[in-house]
Parts: sequence; structure tokens; C-alpha cells
Amino acid sequence: MTRREWTRKLFKISRLRLSGRLVPVLAAALLGASCAEIKQPQPDAFISKTNPPLRQTIRWSNGNTPKSFDPAKAAAPPETDVVRAVFEGLTSLDPKTLDVRPAVAKEWTSEDSLTWTFKLRDDARWTNGKAVTAQDFVDSWKRVAAMTKDAAHAELLANIKGLGAAAAAKAPETTAEPSADARSAAPATTAKAVTPQKQDQKGENKTEEARPHEIEKAAATEPAGLEAVSDLELRVTLKRPDPDFPKLVANPVFYPVFGKAAELDAADAQPPAVSNGPFTVISSDKTGVVVERSKTYWNRSAVALDRVEFVPHSSADAALEAYKNGDIDVLTNATFSPLALKLLAPYDDFRQATHSALNLYEVNTNNKVLADRRVREALAISIDRQKIAEGELDGSTSPATRFLPSEKPDADTGLAFDAARAKELLERSGFPDGENFPALKLVVNRNDAQQRIARTAARMWKQNLNINVDVVPVEANEIDAVRAAGDYDLLRRGIVLPTTDELVGMETIFGPEKTAKKPEPPATGPLSQPPTPSPTPAEHLLTEPLSSLPIAKANVAETYTQEAALYELSAIPIYFPRSFALVKPYVTGFELNSLDAVLLTDVKIDPNWQPPSAN
Repeated sequence: MTRREWTRKLFKISRLRLSGRLVPVLAAALLGASCAEIKQPQPDAFISKTNPPLRQTIRWSNGNTPKSFDPAKAAAPPETDVVRAVFEGLTSLDPKTLDVRPAVAKEWTSEDSLTWTFKLRDDARWTNGKAVTAQDFVDSWKRVAAMTKDAAHAELLANIKGLGAAAAAKAPETTAEPSADARSAAPATTAKAVTPQKQDQKGENKTEEARPHEIEKAAATEPAGLEAVSDLELRVTLKRPDPDFPKLVANPVFYPVFGKAAELDAADAQPPAVSNGPFTVISSDKTGVVVERSKTYWNRSAVALDRVEFVPHSSADAALEAYKNGDIDVLTNATFSPLALKLLAPYDDFRQATHSALNLYEVNTNNKVLADRRVREALAISIDRQKIAEGELDGSTSPATRFLPSEKPDADTGLAFDAARAKELLERSGFPDGENFPALKLVVNRNDAQQRIARTAARMWKQNLNINVDVVPVEANEIDAVRAAGDYDLLRRGIVLPTTDELVGMETIFGPEKTAKKPEPPATGPLSQPPTPSPTPAEHLLTEPLSSLPIAKANVAETYTQEAALYELSAIPIYFPRSFALVKPYVTGFELNSLDAVLLTDVKIDPNWQPPSAN
């Protein structure tokens, strides 16, 4: 029996895992197999063998049909995949390294990371033949800031002078809850935009949308920070320095649209009449979206693919079957079960990457006990994140020892598991062996996976610190109200990070109000100085060091960096979800990364690929 045959048998068995027939079927399968069949499976390299297509065409299943072709509304696949194919911004990201690349802008400069000048290439064209100009970007970014709803990440414009107040008026919410156990209970990949709330005369919260004239008034109070100096020169002035700004503008929300682009505002997904990307939309219906190489794209000769067919899938099982049958070449954005992931892992065409999202436990520092930083550190480092990732989440996530994901995290600079130090910190805060420590309330959304993770963390705190933590599940739509009321000690949040920009990442997690304030430097001496034992529980925030972190004092004083957040620990990171893909071996240049940012300009078919000889 080959590995493929054995895998298919196990897939069939896995589909019965919820039917109550798993045990007898598994027993029958094992008893019915001869000793010769249950030998070490032969090492098939790929889950299925398919010959390369005759043309430079790939069939890509990346979820359901897109709900919009508007770059301003593209928050996650499949929308972001299609938008990146048919539009192009000032910059793009190398899909393998996530380093910034030139796109419509051929170069950019800044002396202070505050004022940026982008020089546009003179051969960038719209599909109608007109030149892509700096004014197109000015108009498109103002359009995003003025959208009173639907803009996916208008908050990314908040640091731009003249647009910040307008973007802030939208009050976007970045803590989206999952609709299912996608990505092993990861946060949803689309941020839920909500509008500001105020109380009516009865004290009840009422949702209020920012009105267009109010947005214009707010924007008018700020000096202009967005200027088309000429057709080919765009100047952007920020409120705060951001050395990663060229990376930030690679996000689809910064892509230009032509004119008013009224078709993009339609209720149903209407393809753009005019676009500027490497591909143009040929057809779009319930069977999928088809794009072909653009005749007007400035770098058309470097695009190898002639055609891309976006094929929707109704379920992960259906998409996987299509992939195995050779009906599609690439499969992404599918929710596989933990068992399926284990079965797929040995194959060379299976890929995975840390996803740019974070699950954390927010700490209510208004609680006098949790106001003691030593207690927060004890809670943070007494969690064995590796066990949670490998146990409760079956290896489908990455332990989060920091707030921002990295493909190669440095365990020595994060919240490494250290039960002995955690116990010592709790004792120094006045609770030896957890004595007299009050029970804490951990609020999580009513999700089976999240409740299992919370109970596991609670057992770790009991075992390592001898403290009690009660897990309180609530409905997902109640989380915001619980947070606003402060009715929690620890609160589970799922956060999507739309960019690799550190400043934006910290604002997304902690909010612009917090990150705009410079944290005070420690008042108890050098950061490396060990804490002074305290005989009684502290009733205020003690700014003592997290000794395992090499944090520079100047960095803490100047800006709210990731290191500053790890120092303060007003939240405890738990895990990063992972994303998965299946890519046929003859498809080259298709790189999976933390942002799900695939560049089709790098992808091509290798017509000379041949399957390896059978063993």
C-alpha cells in the first residue's frame, strides 16, 4: 500500500470522526489489512501527480467568489488575491521576504521618516491608456478616508496629515471574531468595521456613522499631508515618523482607482471598468473570476502567466478533492481539520506559514492585583505556549512569545516559559505559593477551541502558580460590551495584523491612543536591575524590568515599540495562527507568507516539469 493510498483511507476514516462510527470503522480497516499492507508507506513526494498544463494558465481555488473588487474593501482572500492581480500600488512586497519592492513608484526618499516623496514611473498606464499619476493616488486615498462604511483598513491612513482625522472618524474595530474554527480557531481574516457609539438620553449605546460633512470638517482641521507635486511626484507628510511607511503603502487600501470608480460601489461585485495591474478581468460570475495578462501593464514582458482562473470552492473537502483530481493547480484559504493537516504535512506540495494575526489575553490593570507588573509577568511566563500549540491546537499554530509574528522568532527575546521565575515573581509580589491570591476571571468567546485553550491555560496557572482562574464563555457579540464595562480580569481577543509595519501593528493591537503616548521610563533604576521583594501585594503599577528581555531604555522612552509592550505586559500573547496551501510542483514562484500576499507577477508554469519516477 503506497502512502497516497494509505492517506486516502485515513481521509475517509477522518470524515466519520463525528458520526460515532469512527471506532468500528477504524478497527475494521486495521483488521482487514494484511501485514503486508501495513508496511511503511512508500514516500510519494506529492499528494497527486498531474502533468503541467499546455498554457501559462493556473487554476487557483482561494475561497468563495469575491464580494468586491474594490481595493478599499479588500481585507482578506479571496478579495485581496484578485485585487492584487488587477490593481497595483506605489510599492509591493517581495512574497518570499516581505521586503519592499518598487511598483508604480520607481523610488522614494525621506530624510526624517516623516515626509516621504515617491517618484512614479512614466510608463505606468491604466487599461484605457491614460497615465497613472500622483493625483490618482491623492484622490483614491481621500476616497478611502471619506468612506463612511465598508473600507477595510481606513485606519492605516490615520497617520497621514489631512487624512488622519477622517480615518479616525470611522473608528474601525480590528478585533474580529471568527465565524467558525477557521485556521484552528484563529481570528477572522477580515476586520469588522464598526462606527462610533454614543449614549442616548436613556443611557443606551447608539451606533452613529460619521457623516460626510463631519469627516470633511475633521480633515480640514489638519494641515494637508498629501500632495501631488507633479504628475509623477507624490509627497506624503505623516504625523509621526514611520520608517516602514513604504511597506505600509503596499497594502491594497492604498491602491489607486480610476476616477470615481462608481462600479466598485455597486452592491454586487462588479469588476473595475479600468485598472492598472498586471491582469485585467475577463469574466466574473458564480463559477469564478478569470483574469488575463494586461496589454497596458508597464512590466508586461516580465509577467509569465497568460491567464489565471480563480475557482471558488464550497468546502475544504471539495477543494481538496479537486486538487487531487488535477482540476486545480493551487489551493489556499481552506479550513482543514487537524487530522487532515497531519496527513497532508509529509507531502512536498503542502505549504504552511505563520499568519499575520494574534490571539492574546488582555489584562485588566484596573484590578489592583494585576496592576503589579510582577504578577502580569508571572502570568505571562507560566504559560507553556508550545504545549498549547501542539496539544489543544494540534500543531496548527505557532506559539506567540512576542506580539508581532516572525517566521524565525527569537525565543531568547520573548516570553519564554519559566515556571520557576514565575513562582518567584508571584512570591515577591506578596503571594508565596499563590496564598491569598484572589480568583481571576478569564472571559473568552463561546468557541469550543477557545474554551479548551483557556481551560488549559487555567490548569497551567494552577499548577505553576497555585492560583485559580475561572473561564467564563460569552457570545462573540458580547465581547465588546464586556471589555467596555471592564467586567473581566483577562479577556481573549483575536486580532488581524494587516501589514508588517511595526507602528501599525502596535496600534492595531493596543489602539492609537495608547501608542501615541510615550511610555514613561522605569523609575526604579536600570532595566537590568532585579526586582526588589515586596512583602505585600502592590496596589499600583510597578515598572520593574522583564529581565529576560534585552530592552534598551531609550527605546522605551521614545516610542511604544514591541519591546515596550513586552515590558508593560498589559496583554499576554498566546499564539499566532498558521495558513496553509497546496501548490502543484510545476507552479513556480507561488510563495505563501504571513500576509497572504501572493504576487502573480512572480508565478509561472514550468512546462518541463516531470513527476519523479515511482519507487
